[in-house]
Amino acid sequence: MTFASQTLKQHPKRVTSAIAALLLGGGGGAFALASYAPDASELPVREVLESVQALPLNVASDALDVQAFKLFRSEVTRSSDTADTLLKRLGVDDEAAASFLRADATARQVLLGRSGRNVTAETSEHNSLLKLSARWSADSDGNFKRLVVEKTPQGFQSRIESAPLSASTRLASGTIQTSLFAATDDAKIPDSIATQVTEIFSGDIDFHRSLRKGDRFSVVYETLEGDGEPLRTGRVLSVEFVNGGKTFQAMWFQDPVAGSTPAADGASAADSRSKGGYYTLDGQSLRRAYLASPVEFSRITSGFKMRFHPLLHVWKAHQGVDYAAPTGTAVRSVGDGVVDFAGVQNGYGNVIILQHRNNYKTVYAHLSRINVHKGESVSQGQNIGAVGATGWATGPHLHFEYRINNVYHDPLTIARENNTVPLSASAKPAFARLASENRVALSAAATLQQTSAQ
Repeated sequence: MTFASQTLKQHPKRVTSAIAALLLGGGGGAFALASYAPDASELPVREVLESVQALPLNVASDALDVQAFKLFRSEVTRSSDTADTLLKRLGVDDEAAASFLRADATARQVLLGRSGRNVTAETSEHNSLLKLSARWSADSDGNFKRLVVEKTPQGFQSRIESAPLSASTRLASGTIQTSLFAATDDAKIPDSIATQVTEIFSGDIDFHRSLRKGDRFSVVYETLEGDGEPLRTGRVLSVEFVNGGKTFQAMWFQDPVAGSTPAADGASAADSRSKGGYYTLDGQSLRRAYLASPVEFSRITSGFKMRFHPLLHVWKAHQGVDYAAPTGTAVRSVGDGVVDFAGVQNGYGNVIILQHRNNYKTVYAHLSRINVHKGESVSQGQNIGAVGATGWATGPHLHFEYRINNVYHDPLTIARENNTVPLSASAKPAFARLASENRVALSAAATLQQTSAQ
């Protein structure tokens, strides 16, 4: 034990390691080496000081400039906008940018004074303009237009670009308290979607007289976007309307079957089923050969009857229906057909006469504008002109007629009785799948109102 005792005296802090090593040796002659390195707590500590030279101020400033950030702001243009007012709302403080917008012909034509265009400005942290983008949907060709004004080493430059719209789906629901449009406004549903709903159920619901307080609706519809910004609404994809306790449902479906036989009596050669239409969720078509009205959701001021003529001051048969609407309101074709006449005709003023299949003709009179020409093929719902007060008219309205084999018929009766376009047998499996998906979507839309009410 001399070795252990000597170790204990010289290095008391290492005794535990030494004893443990001896014990591990045991009686069999095995041995282990204990560590006799200096203990870390006994080592000397030395302080070292170094001087550091600071960077020049200009170098530090340059380094900060590399980290400069950009700001992004969005606005919607107004018809009263000037270059200065628009840039001010966007938070841009840049006289060079304002001068360029005032001077640039492209910017003046498509941006200034145009309302409803989505604008995004990219600026420096000092609010000077780096890039401005304005987006709008020009037509129904599936694309949108983009004006880009960008700062370059040579100064500001502008260009027009075209890009495809992307579609997203939105759900909404509401309850009638006073009117359909008041309810859709409360639900933040665009008027164009509300109008489509009235068209879809025009053969089943009288939206002028049959709506009741407590009627409810759910709708799934498209929003068309450009660069992630909503530019316009698309079509209603599915809708449910409960009127007087009775439920009506509809969904959009495009039947893949297209006809190849030319249509009779000047109608469009393409089978109308290939255009798509609305069906009940059990497959019954809601698409009729003729729309209920040539003017969207307008008020009827004179029906198909005998009346005292406001200009001739005699009792005379009124051979059509008059729709009151402001001058310039769009007039649409109620069915596929060919323009038989477009021009001025006696008391009708500016008038369009369309030839449809089965010797049907429709007449659109007192127009302020004509958008079609004789011999042109038109589709159901196509904008063909605008409401006016030309010819024998005391105020702006549309006079509308149906003639079958040159005999006048009540347009309201035709609208209620015209035939639907059936679903083809080959399309039924695809239709059933889509109908199932739409049931789920409509159910989800209905819960939105229930959740908000709670």
